[in-house]
Amino acid sequence: MSNGILAEAYQRLHHAGPEWNENSLTNHGPMAVEVLVRRGHEEDVHPWVDGYLARLDDLPPATDPITDDTWREAMGDAGRVADWTAYLTRQAAERPWRDMLELWWPRLLPAIAAGTTHGVIRTSHAVRALLAGDEDADTVTELAHGLAFWAARATYVPGVEAPAGSLDAREAFGRLPRIASQQGNVASRFAQLGELPAWPASLTALRAPADPDDARDRLAELVDAAAVGYLGYGHTSPVILVHTATAPNAVLHTLPALPREMWADSLTAAWAASAAITATFAPGRSAPREELPDAPTGEDPATELVDRAVAHGDEHVIKFTDTATESYQRTGDPDALAACVRAGTLIDN
Repeated sequence: MSNGILAEAYQRLHHAGPEWNENSLTNHGPMAVEVLVRRGHEEDVHPWVDGYLARLDDLPPATDPITDDTWREAMGDAGRVADWTAYLTRQAAERPWRDMLELWWPRLLPAIAAGTTHGVIRTSHAVRALLAGDEDADTVTELAHGLAFWAARATYVPGVEAPAGSLDAREAFGRLPRIASQQGNVASRFAQLGELPAWPASLTALRAPADPDDARDRLAELVDAAAVGYLGYGHTSPVILVHTATAPNAVLHTLPALPREMWADSLTAAWAASAAITATFAPGRSAPREELPDAPTGEDPATELVDRAVAHGDEHVIKFTDTATESYQRTGDPDALAACVRAGTLIDN
């Protein structure tokens, strides 16, 4: 429970749209403040929001109401983000938040690349707050905002296939092909995936889950592999590549709020998104380990790195550190912590 601080932050941020400036940069405010509260940095929430609000654009007014009969035709229409926000905010006021999540998750999951995966990530941070007991109206509204952004920016990974192979996550990441030209925006790069003959097979090569619990474990392995992987390849696109880890982590943390029969499909979508970002932005070879930083050696290096991330202030550093320190606590791999150091060095605030 956040003692109302998170709800206050959401109130301050909900006037803003999910993107800002002419380059459609994603509003990370609601995601970052959830991490600050959960990680014990409540006193930093409002000063951080004070600085962040100046960047944001207001949410435009809704103009063309979306209904239960017309939502399909509005999927992926970024110009209707305010209509989506109004529609899903109404739904959030009319039904339990778990029911709304259960309804929209399978509808939106195939479009997991929305906003370079920020739709699912924002949704997940709201779910984490709700699962922690912050079931106030502002947090439920934040869930609606996250789902609305996901719907308005719906983006699909080409050629998605379910895992059906025998490779663990690190091996599967290691065998991903790369597009011919790593230039241009996300849409232009993803469009090249359909031209890669090895792309579908590289997705199916990941070991298939035996049951829902196994799907959850495979998701955790994806997060762990991507967090460590960032250490060696993050330099090529420091901001975009954090999402190879934070996107599957978002799905992992949403699973407890979902029916177990949705877990395998959630793994499929998370793997496709993380693999697509890797194939379109990461180099074919990692940097030599001896040229990369080491993990801190203090008594509590994970907490030290969270504190460093908060002091750094960049929203991507905060979110990646949250993810990678969780991975370290799960695996004990110091390279997950070294990846946090790397992100803080590569990403400017």
